[in-house]
Amino acid sequence: MGRQFNSTDIQIFNKLAPEEKGNIKSPMGHQYPYILRPISHRIAKSSEDFKKRLSFLSNDELNYLVDLILEDKEDIRSLDPEDTDALIELFKDRLSEKKAKDVKLHIGIV
Repeated sequence: MGRQFNSTDIQIFNKLAPEEKGNIKSPMGHQYPYILRPISHRIAKSSEDFKKRLSFLSNDELNYLVDLILEDKEDIRSLDPEDTDALIELFKDRLSEKKAKDVKLHIGIV
């Protein structure tokens, strides 16, 4: 099970999924364990939609996600492969090649 969302997690989730109107619970009634997995699997209509949603995040929010991933507090291994690629590409383009490489190495992409 993932962590309990803090205010930053909720802010990012709401930015990625405004149509959820602040609801961070799954249809089963429990809090989502991660930020990105429900966006990838349930909310985004396509990998293009997922990528577009990510583009709304600030660089600080993207750095926050990188930190969560590297601390194993955010799971991206189970995202749709196209969504994982889009996320890593965004880290590379907006943050740094090093951050993208660190995330890739952390999740086992060589």
